[in-house]
Amino acid sequence: MIEMKVAGIALDAVTKSPIVLLKDSLDRRALPIYIGQDQAKAIISVLEKQTPPRPLTHDLFVNLLQGWDMNLEKIIIHSLQDNTFYAILCVRQGETRKEIDARPSDAIAIALRTGCPIWVMEEVIADASIPVDRDADEEERRAFRAFVSNIRPEDFTQRRGFKTGGEA
Repeated sequence: MIEMKVAGIALDAVTKSPIVLLKDSLDRRALPIYIGQDQAKAIISVLEKQTPPRPLTHDLFVNLLQGWDMNLEKIIIHSLQDNTFYAILCVRQGETRKEIDARPSDAIAIALRTGCPIWVMEEVIADASIPVDRDADEEERRAFRAFVSNIRPEDFTQRRGFKTGGEA
């Protein structure tokens, strides 16, 4: 899993649909997730530190968590199926832990309100992320190719404490 942060909300140029953009800690990969207008407003309100006069739905959920002495430990965006992302809320109450199914947009809105981390499975990032820093990606590929081209069989045996030539 890779921890990601909310970079902001954007609008799709063609459809004008809101997109929440998550970025990894190195700003190397971005994960765009299409969301609804209401969820975009809920996320923007937290990013802009706006406090509504009365609790909105995500605020109410956080109030319920606090009222029942529950802790949102993390959210996990765990899969992408037929262009739909899936997420869970990982909640703890004392020694009891539960995973609650959620739309990623709602999970993100709640995570921002509680300060809990946002995690994304590697396969979701591999399937749906976009590169942010192509130069760094290319440099990493060159460094890996150079590393692989200089590896010798002896490098593996010597590092493990084995001796070559059939010696025990």
